This record gives sequence, structure tokens and C-alpha cells, in this order.
Amino acid sequence: RQHGIKFMVVAPTSTIDMNLANGNQIIIEERAMTEVLMIGGQSIAANGAKAWNPSFDVTPAALVDVIVTEKGVVEQPTSERLASLMTKSTRLPTTANL
Repeated sequence: RQHGIKFMVVAPTSTIDMNLANGNQIIIEERAMTEVLMIGGQSIAANGAKAWNPSFDVTPAALVDVIVTEKGVVEQPTSERLASLMTKSTRLPTTANL
């Protein structure tokens, strides 16, 4: 946003927790340092190098322009708009309506 570039999140609704007040309450899993310091069992980093390897990050809501999910798209997401999205049913296409 600071550079005039729109930011879109594409994620399943299972990753949206409507019970949390903000992203600061999300516990982020940390993965092993070796995932980023090694390839095929071979070190690709300087001896003694360490790494922080979170499995995902949390983007501040104010920076998100669009959220795309299996239930639909929410532009300029707010708590109210996300709540409305979450109440929609997910209808997968069948051969009859393809």
C-alpha cells in the first residue's frame, strides 16, 4: 500500500478466525531453521548462521485491499464484510451446472 500497489489475499475461509480481535492473537508456528539453511542435506549458509522460519505471517488488515476465498471476494475488507462472507454457503460446481 505504501508504494501504491494493491495487496490481495487468496485463502480458504478456514484460515479466517472471526473470534479474534486482531492478528496479534494468532500464534505463528515456527519451522526448523534447516528448511532455509540447507538444501538436500547440504548447508547453503555460512557456518553458525541462524534463521527464523515462520510457517506464515500476518498482514495488518489495513494493508489488505481484497480477500478472495472459496465463498467469494471481499473488497476493502471489514469485520462486517467478512462476517457476511462467512455466512455464505460454499457451493461447488456439479456436472449439471458446468
